[in-house]
Amino acid sequence: MKLSVVSTLYGSSPHLREFHSRMSKAAAAYTDDYEIVFVNDGSPDDSIDVALDIFQADPHVRVVDLSKNFGHHKAMMTGLSYARGEQVFLIDCDLEEPPETLATFVEEQKKAKADVVYGVQPKRKGAAFERFTGWVYYGIYNALSPEPIPRNLITARLMSGRYVKSLLEHREREMHIAGLWVTTGYKQVPLTIAKASKGSSTYSFARRVSILVSAITAFSNLPLIWIFYLGSTIIALSLLAAAYLVIRVLFFGALLAGWASLFVSIWLLGGITIFCVGLIGIYLSKVFIETKQRPYTVVRALHEHAPE
Repeated sequence: MKLSVVSTLYGSSPHLREFHSRMSKAAAAYTDDYEIVFVNDGSPDDSIDVALDIFQADPHVRVVDLSKNFGHHKAMMTGLSYARGEQVFLIDCDLEEPPETLATFVEEQKKAKADVVYGVQPKRKGAAFERFTGWVYYGIYNALSPEPIPRNLITARLMSGRYVKSLLEHREREMHIAGLWVTTGYKQVPLTIAKASKGSSTYSFARRVSILVSAITAFSNLPLIWIFYLGSTIIALSLLAAAYLVIRVLFFGALLAGWASLFVSIWLLGGITIFCVGLIGIYLSKVFIETKQRPYTVVRALHEHAPE
């Protein structure tokens, strides 16, 4: 198999047929030996029915039907595990990333002699709030992670088979796929792609915050190290404050009056303590989940044509 195209389905019914038509033309222009792998990530609409109709009409199509919604990243990793191509093109099927860019990815990969060509936006799409939260996300993650990820990264990427094989060796249950893309290594080069906007996103603000926390705790131990230094700083300041109060009583015979400062100090230290315990709890919960060794997705059915 020369080329595998992998795409996940979630609320994808309105644009799935157009995506298949355009993607098929782009893939056929590159090679006749290709496949399109659709992964149904528990889509709440009729995406699986549309995908199965396409499957019945096109022998190039395979459909991986997951038993429920496991999340975009896990669905992509599952789709990659079923890809058989020497080259794998990962792309969302919502048509924000044009399928026709496959030719550009192939050309850039040949020119750069790279294992991976990944798409980046020239500037982040969406309204001011979405652009600002994206800027904050990349800023915080890259400041804390030992392996920064490219800003304004998109899903579309062309990967060699050996890179995909190495990528799939990562078996984290709590995963952040952009971090795995980077940490897998190999030669990777960016390609600027203009991404359209469909006006809505399945990623709410709360979901974005959750992804940021999960990503940082999955790839960086700096927050745990900072807890130690934060505690050390508080202890040092407390000792200095205690020494000041003792000196004031011994030499000046006066105590500082005011319960307000005492209450503020208690609330501050209590908040810091709860925050630190909660952060440690997040790390412990990840260890707990990883020790269970559960599969990160469950495949309900695999629809594929018998080999010729």
